[in-house]
Amino acid sequence: MNDNARFVNRKELMGILVLAVLLVVILPLSLDVFRLNLVAKYLTYAFVALGLVICWGFGGILSLGQGVFFGLGGYCMAMFLKLEASSPENTKIQSTPGIPDFMDWNQITSLPLFWKPFHSLTFTVIAIIVVPAFFAFIIGAAMFKRRVGGTYFAIITQAVAAILTILIVGQQGYTGGINGMTDLRTLKGWDIRPDHAKIVLYFFEVALLFGCIFIAQFIRRSKLGRILVAMREKEDRVRFSGYSVANFKIFAFCVAAMFAAIGGAMFALNVGFMSPSFVGIVPSIEMVIYTAVGGRLSILGAVYGTLLVNFAKTSLSESFPELWLFGLGGLFIAVVLAFPNGLAGIWGDYIQPRIDRLFASRKSGSDPKADSKNGKSFGPVADGAPAE
Repeated sequence: MNDNARFVNRKELMGILVLAVLLVVILPLSLDVFRLNLVAKYLTYAFVALGLVICWGFGGILSLGQGVFFGLGGYCMAMFLKLEASSPENTKIQSTPGIPDFMDWNQITSLPLFWKPFHSLTFTVIAIIVVPAFFAFIIGAAMFKRRVGGTYFAIITQAVAAILTILIVGQQGYTGGINGMTDLRTLKGWDIRPDHAKIVLYFFEVALLFGCIFIAQFIRRSKLGRILVAMREKEDRVRFSGYSVANFKIFAFCVAAMFAAIGGAMFALNVGFMSPSFVGIVPSIEMVIYTAVGGRLSILGAVYGTLLVNFAKTSLSESFPELWLFGLGGLFIAVVLAFPNGLAGIWGDYIQPRIDRLFASRKSGSDPKADSKNGKSFGPVADGAPAE
């Protein structure tokens, strides 16, 4: 069977195994709990980057408002955790026990109606998926049915991110305002703050991440994925072939929103708070940077790009607190100008072909340098790599 026809070919399987060893074995054994929790925080952004690969990389839909869906998922989880932390026993010093502290500070005397379903963890998990997907569907249907795309769509998503941030900050009594929702303690009675809980949450998040990776891989290998790529390259030709381009765009946008929301929910669990600072324009643009650095056409590249940029951000901010923004911007500019396909492009264009020739030469017992001089080459050309 041809490797290209498989759900996961050999090279992709090796890439997934290498990432699994890195996240499941190497990092947990080499980092203390504090640093491992930082990695868990970075991986929450990897969910957003995966969604952007589907939306932007496959479908050609650049969204600069993914922080909206990250925030919706995070706030859904934070509402459940905040209600659990606001039991009458924990809030007996308030003027109105049994409601979140920020509501009490804002003279709200009863729990708002839309908060009450979040007493249920089942409802919360469903809301984390359904609410962002529904919101993305409304935006996508309003835009794509009218053939609004490209730069205009990117600007509109930025506007949506700004509007949601203003709404969250303005409705302080219901959302916690600029401070967000803090002091999140337990999940169904299980304390999420100790070190052992952080380790359990890390491995649970890694499992979720690989689940999303396989979903993205399934979309990529399916007929749907091929149509998305064709739509990115020749939208009019796909439309003339009888396909509903708007519906495919809406689907890709909704999947990206759901992935981002899962990341936001895990962020609230790992970090223990949620605020509007993760919803607006700046974090949304940073999420696009993660995808661009890793490679917007590569599923695994998006994860590596997220880890690399956030590790660089943490290291630079610790060593050069006044210059780290310039360093981060320089990293992004250098990668985009020199390697437009990101880390995945570097691997596919320069490293993978050499590894293929090396292994092929060992199998044949010949010298790869001599064969190269004689015009011979071994191994398949990597996707996106120039033929030699």
